[in-house]
Amino acid sequence: MLDTNRDTAALAERRMERSVAAALRVIAAAHVERQAPPVSAARRRLSEVYGATRLARRLEQEQRTA
Repeated sequence: MLDTNRDTAALAERRMERSVAAALRVIAAAHVERQAPPVSAARRRLSEVYGATRLARRLEQEQRTA
């Protein structure tokens, strides 16, 4: 019975290690993808557009309330 508990614990530990390793691989792949030049440029452009849109909306709202 002691060996069964030890075997179960070892199996659970191996499963956790595989799970953590898989999660780290996914994180690393996402990081590489986000650092890729086309993606970085697209994200930067989207943030510029978003910022300009917010500014335009704020200015329109200020003009309406003034």
